[in-house]
Amino acid sequence: MANQQRTDVNILGEFGLIDHLTKQFKNRQQTTILGVGDDAAILDTGGPEQLVVSTDMLVEGIHFDFAYTPLKHLGYKSVSVNVSDICAMNARPQQITVSIAISNRFSVEALEEFYAGVHAACEHYGVDLVGGDTTSSLKGLIISVTAIGRAPAERITRRSTAKVGDIICVTGHLGSAYLGLQLLEREKQVYLENPEMQPQMKEENKELYAAILRPEARTDMVDLFAKNDIIPTSMIDVSDGLASEIFHICKSSQVGAILEEGNVPIRQEAQLQALEFNMDPITVALSGGEDYELLFTIDPKDVEKVRFLPNIYISGEIVHESDGVMLHTTGGNIHPVTAQGWKHF
Repeated sequence: MANQQRTDVNILGEFGLIDHLTKQFKNRQQTTILGVGDDAAILDTGGPEQLVVSTDMLVEGIHFDFAYTPLKHLGYKSVSVNVSDICAMNARPQQITVSIAISNRFSVEALEEFYAGVHAACEHYGVDLVGGDTTSSLKGLIISVTAIGRAPAERITRRSTAKVGDIICVTGHLGSAYLGLQLLEREKQVYLENPEMQPQMKEENKELYAAILRPEARTDMVDLFAKNDIIPTSMIDVSDGLASEIFHICKSSQVGAILEEGNVPIRQEAQLQALEFNMDPITVALSGGEDYELLFTIDPKDVEKVRFLPNIYISGEIVHESDGVMLHTTGGNIHPVTAQGWKHF
């Protein structure tokens, strides 16, 4: 008799489900340096450089809403979020493949607009579109992008190599994408209630809209690290929220962390918008997600190299695993960090 047991995937979550489904897979090829479990796989080339490969999906109704997402922006974002995974390995992106499943409501002209965004991103990041697939979908648009990058073997950075005493750093600003999404959702609801109303897109919020609709991968940081002879001891991109990402590093590296609330970078306009929504800005920065900044750790000896570099903020320290993952608030309190980022199921 067949096994009738049924387990809801929500019980495991995205990463628990990946671990569960892939635990029986063992690497058989000598060229597979790192398989499942990081921002990208690492493959040996037989030379001084290694390949890094990452695949991501965007699904209509889950990751984007056409009520406020222009097709050209979506094409650009589809490339950016995958290039970001390559940056998180401290590698430079070189090629992408793009596969789409489309319903019959998409015209050739609509797809041209989407691919105009893909082309703009390829031009910006200097990557080549080298393949993909197109098929039909019963409902909506599904996008799958694979990004391929390359870096010297000794410079590739993983999540699993943070050490006690390492310094935690963050690039750019956090929370902007989540707040941009909340603004767009608010305008969508106003429109649904009264289609005669025009959206109120304030000029002072343009950075927040851009953060969610057209994020940028931090290829500039990979170049900055190389120029200043910095190799992060661990790294991950901030796609699901700072809290979730620091937990990934700590779990993979078997360490703990302490974050300094006052050193978590948040734009002033994001802070003001969070307060307008009656949200705590630090909670938004920790749990918002989709910022695609880089969270990384460095050896303490590299602090002076990093301290005066642009768009890098020293935000905490790696501690012993037994100390947990904690937030040191501006009020002087210390309490556990909880990961409330994006849930994929």
